[in-house]
Amino acid sequence: METANASTSPDVVTSVSQQVTPLTGTTPGSTAATGRQALPRDRAAATSSPLYRTGTLPTMNCQAGQIRAGSAASYRIFVQRIVNCLNRAWKTQFRKTKLAFSHPKLRFSTTKVNTPCGRWPSSAGGLYCSSNRTIYIGVTREVLKNPYPANHAQFIAHEYGHHVQQLAGIMDYYATSVWRAKSATKLAFSRRLELQADCLGSAFLRQIAGDLPVEQAQWEAMVSWVNSNGHKNWPKNDHGKGRSQAYWMERGFNSGSPSGCNTWTAPTGRVA
Repeated sequence: METANASTSPDVVTSVSQQVTPLTGTTPGSTAATGRQALPRDRAAATSSPLYRTGTLPTMNCQAGQIRAGSAASYRIFVQRIVNCLNRAWKTQFRKTKLAFSHPKLRFSTTKVNTPCGRWPSSAGGLYCSSNRTIYIGVTREVLKNPYPANHAQFIAHEYGHHVQQLAGIMDYYATSVWRAKSATKLAFSRRLELQADCLGSAFLRQIAGDLPVEQAQWEAMVSWVNSNGHKNWPKNDHGKGRSQAYWMERGFNSGSPSGCNTWTAPTGRVA
């Protein structure tokens, strides 16, 4: 998503996920020896994830601090603290499901490096690569012009949402579904994946709103901007139209829970 005038509509940072298709390495079956729940498989991993029954994310005090315009150091500190907060919040949710949980890796880059999943998309400020379970965050002049914490927290939480999808088996389902699929099918699945990450990110943002803080007027401005502009960096419509992005952001923020984020059973019109 391109940036906008922060005085009226806060800047929104563009994000994307990358996958190696098809994915392997998720082991199904009993995990009784460790007390872990077996990972859901295939379509059920997405449509009936146990995460949808874990209730609201915990209210968090991230103490992320402020981002100083133009300061890479303050931005790196902010991102790391938000990721630490996300680790704690999602560890709590996964504990409720008895699914295995692990932290993602975090990598900062001043250039758009190649990843094990492929090239860094030119329109993206950051990305998640499922192959090495790493969140890549760009530290560029354009990003550092935007010192508004809520915007960056939403962006980071979206990328983390892709890690959640990976751990929950949703990314595996997506990858096998689009393997050798026609273009229209790939785009439809991509939209459900990305819109769910929007929702999961917003659910987290709701639970840190008091600490960050996220003012109601600022949130409304963010959603309004996304509604009008969210699709403009994605001409193939692999992330959903602006109105779809705004809808799922609102669902996540209003619920504060993964329960509001099941894009996989939503009507086609809601994931357009």
